[in-house]
Amino acid sequence: MILNILAFIFIFGLIVVIHEFGHFYFAKKAGILVREFAIGMGPKIFSHRGEDGTLYTIRILPVGGYVRMAGWGEDSTEIKTGQAASLTVNEDGLVTRINLSQKQVDMTSLPMNVTSYDLEDRLEITGLVIDETKTYPVHHDATIVEEDGTEVRIAPLDVQYQNASILGRVMTNFAGPMNNFILGIVTFTILVFMQGGVADTSTNQLRVVEGGAVAAAGIQTGDAITRIGDYPISKWEDVVEAVTHSTENTSDALTLDVTYKHDGQTKTVTVTPKKENGAYYIGVQPGIKTGLLDKLVGGLSSSWHAAFAILNALKNIIVRPSLDQLGGPVAIFQVSSEAVKGGLESMLELLALLSINLGIVNLIPIPALDGGKIVINILEAIRRKPLKKEVESTVTVVGAVFMILLMIAVTWNDIMRLF
Repeated sequence: MILNILAFIFIFGLIVVIHEFGHFYFAKKAGILVREFAIGMGPKIFSHRGEDGTLYTIRILPVGGYVRMAGWGEDSTEIKTGQAASLTVNEDGLVTRINLSQKQVDMTSLPMNVTSYDLEDRLEITGLVIDETKTYPVHHDATIVEEDGTEVRIAPLDVQYQNASILGRVMTNFAGPMNNFILGIVTFTILVFMQGGVADTSTNQLRVVEGGAVAAAGIQTGDAITRIGDYPISKWEDVVEAVTHSTENTSDALTLDVTYKHDGQTKTVTVTPKKENGAYYIGVQPGIKTGLLDKLVGGLSSSWHAAFAILNALKNIIVRPSLDQLGGPVAIFQVSSEAVKGGLESMLELLALLSINLGIVNLIPIPALDGGKIVINILEAIRRKPLKKEVESTVTVVGAVFMILLMIAVTWNDIMRLF
């Protein structure tokens, strides 16, 4: 069980962190302030502030992560009227730190009861200091310690998401799914290298399965099968068709004549196929291509086929909606547990499939997803002005509520299927 849990954390966590790193990297390239980059969820157990102003945190629940960008989504820091705060003021009279938390106490700071503030445009904070109302200018790169003790940079307008170019915003939103596609391709390529090559279905030189019917007849890996029964063989598909047609409506005592070439000599042997789950097998697999280029192309090809399989599954869900066709964290845990039984290769294949799946699903044009944000970016490009922040926030909240309700329904359905 512990190994299953670790496998789930590794697979799910890696996919999400790689996704969020895409947003993080391109946000910085677009001039957007990333206030926090978190690995995990829940209360933080470690934090470090980088020279770039980003707070890097590790949180207690080792599942997923997130990127908190200035002015993106629901990012905000609110100070209630009359709330107690302590200000750190530098030699130039600029506030460099606003502390709203009781968890961090600085005896050298200036106590204030905040009455008003503007940390986006005018960069100032006003409040009562010893019964006297005072206003202090706030440094552009000042930090604010929120009530839970998290210290992040304030978010002036010039470093907010909405201030970035259309192209910068599109790339910031697309980068998450893009990173998932890259992870999928890299993982599939690693898998191909681990397997020694990629399947070659264009040749009749096959791999022989140890303990299979063909192996028992003396045929070896690399031999070229030229005929099975009455069917000539030139490629892998011919083998599948020949065995299928030759074993239709037959008894368990079936035998097949297999002709093959070994070291330039043509031989014919009698093979007794093995029956498994109602189908007959002779114990062969496609040959493999072992060249470097073949392996690289094989990784791309595997990713391409996986993506189209996922798109086809999404099409079926749209045509015939059903919760049984969807899976949440519970389903992912079950699948990852099965992958553990299959070893490292099974886990890598699952990692690649889930990563590509997450990338595709995130491009669906639902407001809470990256695809929905990209649609908003395109609308802004057409209108040649950004949507009002209130409108964008409302649309995003509606999408988020829909996704949360869907996730709850899917998770509940997953749990019910266990019993």
